[in-house]
Amino acid sequence: MAFHLTKIHKTGGDSPRGTETDVMNPTTKGKVLVVDDDRLVLATVTHGLSQAGYEVIDADNGDDAILLARQHKPDLALLDIRMEGKTGFDVAAYLREYCQIPFMFLSAFADEATIKQVKELGALTYLIKPLDIQQIVPAVEAAFANRPQARSSDVGGVTAPLPLDDDNPLQQPVAIAVGIVMHRHSLSRVGALDRLKAQAAHEGRSLEAVCQRLLDAQEVLSGLGPLH
Repeated sequence: MAFHLTKIHKTGGDSPRGTETDVMNPTTKGKVLVVDDDRLVLATVTHGLSQAGYEVIDADNGDDAILLARQHKPDLALLDIRMEGKTGFDVAAYLREYCQIPFMFLSAFADEATIKQVKELGALTYLIKPLDIQQIVPAVEAAFANRPQARSSDVGGVTAPLPLDDDNPLQQPVAIAVGIVMHRHSLSRVGALDRLKAQAAHEGRSLEAVCQRLLDAQEVLSGLGPLH
């Protein structure tokens, strides 16, 4: 199955140039913009998401990311935070104010100031590097599953952000666990959540506890070791 994949290259100070390597599949799950100045991370995430069925557009800097967002109007953006020039925060602010495109952050930094700004900008979620693509795909699945909910909170044409600490049961860590189950078992969001609830009832544990255990197991399987 072929997927549309756009590679972005900087050529001097000119505008970004996209090179289409495959023909777009009309059955793709959605369009995702990936932004990271680490070319290896960018290639890994782009390839993994395209293999998972998403149309992917990538950029290695904030200026190109904004131009591509305006041109391609992606459904979701995955943003690195610390980049030369425009940071991921700068891009996120633009996407929120002018494009109404939801976004999540992928970053190696988890200090208090960074987390505070992530929440203020209204990111869907915040994933800490290093990350395995098997963790990123479920997070993207969960973000797309939450899209109708986000749209229903639109006010005056501007999408109200879903805060990270929201009490909605499909927010983290439950949201990521739902994404994992959706991806692994080809279930809908409701079907995946129902399966997790059934497992929690069977074990006599809370939904959050079962989901956290699933996330910990996923990290071990990904070779990252348990959370500390």
